[in-house]
Parts: sequence; C-alpha cells; structure tokens
Amino acid sequence: MKTWLMALFAALLLVSTASFADAEKEAVGFAGADYWRAVKDGQEGVTTSRSPEHGVLISVPGQLWFEVKTKWVSPLGAIAIFGSLAMCGLMYLIVGQTKLSKPRTGRKLKRWSRLDRALHWTTAAMFLTLSGSGLAIIYGKYFIKPVVSLGVWENWIWFAKVFHNYVGPLFFLCLMGVLIKWFRHNIVNMVDVQWFMKFGGMLGKHKGSHPSAGFSNGGEKAIFWLLIWFGSIVVATGLFLDFPIFGQLRRQMEWASFIHIVGALILICGFIFHIYMGLFQLEGALEGMVTGEVDETWAKEHHDLWYEEVKHTLDEPKSGKSS
Repeated sequence: MKTWLMALFAALLLVSTASFADAEKEAVGFAGADYWRAVKDGQEGVTTSRSPEHGVLISVPGQLWFEVKTKWVSPLGAIAIFGSLAMCGLMYLIVGQTKLSKPRTGRKLKRWSRLDRALHWTTAAMFLTLSGSGLAIIYGKYFIKPVVSLGVWENWIWFAKVFHNYVGPLFFLCLMGVLIKWFRHNIVNMVDVQWFMKFGGMLGKHKGSHPSAGFSNGGEKAIFWLLIWFGSIVVATGLFLDFPIFGQLRRQMEWASFIHIVGALILICGFIFHIYMGLFQLEGALEGMVTGEVDETWAKEHHDLWYEEVKHTLDEPKSGKSS
C-alpha cells in the first residue's frame, strides 16, 4: 500500500512539474523580450476596453513631453520665479520705498468694502495655497524630498496633489467674483498709458512724481487683467486635467498640462511683483486692503482722479492723529 501511495505521489509530481514548465514557457513566450519591446515601441495591443488609446500601454510621444517638462519647462520656470524675486529685491535696493511726500492728514476715505476685502483675501489665500501645492508637485522632489524622511515626503506630496485637484476648481468661483466685482474699475484708458509712460513715478526722471490715476492705476489694471486672462487659462486647463472622462486623448492632456504649468508660472511671477508692491514698495497700500480705508494724503498722491470724485465723503480726523 505504501509503495502504491509513493508511486501515485511521484506521478502527480511529474504531471504538475510538466504543467508548470508548460505554463512558464507560455508566459515567457507571451510576455518575453519581444512582447515588451513592442510595448515600449508604442504598438497597440488587444483590450476589451473601447476607450481611445487604451490598447497602447506606453505612449512613445509622451516621452518627448516628459523630456520637455523636466529639461526645459521646470528649469525655466524656476529661473523665472527666482528671477522675479531677485528683481524685486534689486528694485527695493535701488529705488527704495515710495513714501508719501506729505504728512498724513488723519482724514480717511472708504476705499474697500468688507465684501471687497473678503474677496481679495479669499482669492489670495486660494492662489497662494494652490501655487504652493503646484510647486510642490513640480519641484518637491528637488527641494523637499532630500531634506525630509520618506514617510513625510509621501504624505506631503499626496496631500499636495489631492488639495490641488479638489480645491483648484473652486478658484474659478473667486476668479468670477473678481471679474464681476472689479471690472468697472479696471477698464483701460489713456490715463493708464500716461501712467506707464511715466513708469508709475518710480523710475528715471519721473521718480518721486505721482502720475494721475483713477480708482485703479495702470499697474493695478495690468495685474487685474493678468489674473483674469491667465487665471482663466489655468482654470480651464485644470478642469480639463481634473476630469479626464470626456474622451481626452494623451496628446491633448499633455498640451493641457503644458499650458497649465506655463500659465500658472506666469501668474506666480506676476503676483510676486503684486505682493512686493503692496507689502514693501508703496507706503500705505496694504492698510487700505486691511482696514478698508486710506488716508487723504495717500488718495491724493496715488489716485488723484478718484480722490476728486470722493473727497466729499472724507471722515473727520481720528483722535490722536494729526489734523
């Protein structure tokens, strides 16, 4: 009996070994060097999916986009950002802060409503956080990954991507609010052309002067339209990338990604200058967006045409301030 059991076991072992060898041979023949060579060449295979391009596992033209992004777009974007920061620093060293030429009167003009300020700071917060998460996705492996643990890096980049994908579409609402609320203040006219011709009173022979301006000067209008046009491009391409459920092809996604990155980098560089002007260059600019009010002297010097329209609404000087 024992001999029969051993013979049966040996027979089963030989059958299973032969079957395993046949299966291994079949697998090698199916997914061997020739198979993967065809995959890497971008050849289309067979799939049950009817979605476009699902039969192609590796997109060969996509490797070109990867090369362009890593060797050109990312480095040039970093140069643009650091270059903008350097230009702001150089401008502060050479030009210095644009101070009020006369003392403050203490009389205040209402410039920004609570809704204006809420819209401004909400848009600013969303822009800064989305910029931070986007830059982490592009440059994090160079600047963050080397200085943190693997676990921290994994959580960091995961959160950046999820945050960017889910919060990004909400930026569209802020963009529409900015357009609707401030469009009437940002219609370009000849006064703005003259403002630019005098470099805003900050450079050359015009330094120290105060070119005429309405509610918004030429520089503020430039930032407004930069936000509207490039913000719209970034939002549109972002939504295109966020919802790849409408038959988008790989080449279309690559172009959308390229345009999204370039548009976002242009916005970031533009708002580096905007933040610099509000925080460091122009005395009294930030307090207007914080409190909603500006001093009479500030209004006269920076927005004289607007001042003439609203000077009848001037408040009396606050206690403890010069009159």
